[in-house]
Amino acid sequence: MSNPIATFETSLGTFRAEILVDKMPITGGNFVRLAKEGFYDGLHFHRVIADFMCQFGCPHSRDPESRMAGTGKSPYGPIADEHPADAKISNDRGTLSMANAGPQSGSSQFFINLRANPYLDFFTPGQSKHPVFGRITEGMDVVDKIGTTRTDPRDRPVVPVQMIRVTID
Repeated sequence: MSNPIATFETSLGTFRAEILVDKMPITGGNFVRLAKEGFYDGLHFHRVIADFMCQFGCPHSRDPESRMAGTGKSPYGPIADEHPADAKISNDRGTLSMANAGPQSGSSQFFINLRANPYLDFFTPGQSKHPVFGRITEGMDVVDKIGTTRTDPRDRPVVPVQMIRVTID
């Protein structure tokens, strides 16, 4: 069985990503479940740092002006950290990675790497542990457009970038 493909329709265009449930069943499965339930539909990118990453998935970001954006979780709460020895996928350009606030705190928020960020890999020394669960397959130009949008001092897009819908093929 092949991995599912997620289609991300945003206010700046559409991109697609393979969700690596074969290697990251907890993290990838969590994303697929939320996408199929419509959890991500209507949310906004709440953190964009040029030449680094675009972050998305906070339920508070439905209102792009919310000061709580970046602090919310899915209705299912945190998922278990997933650091399998046989799935050492690096935080390369175009990968989707689980955002978290420390051990056992991953939930609905994730980021898309705009460049290689190997120091974020769960299998490298240091405190950052962000497992990769997906890879952009089409539309990296759209992700780059999101990644170069003008932001305010809190790294929020000045002109909100909305996720219209996420569908799973």
